[in-house]
Amino acid sequence: MINMIGEKQPSPASITAKLDRTLHAIGFQYELVSPERIVGRLLVTETCCQPFDVLSGGVSALMAESMASLGAYVSSGFKRVAGVQLATNHLRAVLLADVVEAEARPIQAGKTIQVWEVHIWKIEPTTAVKKVLVSTSRVTLLCNRQAPEDLKGYEQTVKSFAKL
Repeated sequence: MINMIGEKQPSPASITAKLDRTLHAIGFQYELVSPERIVGRLLVTETCCQPFDVLSGGVSALMAESMASLGAYVSSGFKRVAGVQLATNHLRAVLLADVVEAEARPIQAGKTIQVWEVHIWKIEPTTAVKKVLVSTSRVTLLCNRQAPEDLKGYEQTVKSFAKL
């Protein structure tokens, strides 16, 4: 990808590989990382599905917790974060080969506790229009601990992709 001033930009897949190995392994791609909003997409493959070719609820929960954790990490000034609670509601089925878009936003971005809400929509791949809300999650995170020194490289990686 080339930006408006002719510089080569990393692809969403390469960004996700550096930010979240687990989500990258299932094909998820981050599109936006900021303290106020995290956005990404997933093409639902067999790897993500139950035997009935339906997106596993665990994958929806994984996307929610991972996205909220990354958002809290950025929003807290790159403090260590730890999930305290995850509540996910599955509203509609997502089938094999569907594309979903997930968006995480903070409800409360405190210095000690953050609460993030994550919505996942099935989208029309040809128009990228959000069609049907399929899942909602609320993630509570503790975010007041200093990140270990060995995570400074990860912090720099996140900063290089985030819209700060």
